[in-house]
Amino acid sequence: MEIKKIDEEFSVCQVEAYTYANLDSEYCFIGKTDEEKSLVCPVSEVPSNVIKRDDGWRAFRIQGVLDFSLIGILAKIASVLADNGISIFAVSTYNTDYVMVKKENFQDALEVLAAAGYEIVD
Repeated sequence: MEIKKIDEEFSVCQVEAYTYANLDSEYCFIGKTDEEKSLVCPVSEVPSNVIKRDDGWRAFRIQGVLDFSLIGILAKIASVLADNGISIFAVSTYNTDYVMVKKENFQDALEVLAAAGYEIVD
């Protein structure tokens, strides 16, 4: 399975509203519940109405379109990384999953995944 590195640094934010979020950005993930509004975006695009933010995340995606019948793909990646002391923040889209790790752990995460048999692509 291929893992594609994303050449971007991300921020995980809690926002008042999505008014100032750049929804046309190449990468923009939003989540809304009855308790909060969350936004994951490039650090350079954090909106002014942010309540809290955690910068310094790097990401990779599982290449290809993942059929909903596939089981355990994200769980296996999370397990490999957890077994090596690397925590994740995962975002899923209709097509695939994105895995974020703190930038200081990014290279280690890629090396651990490569050792586990994943192909890392630029």
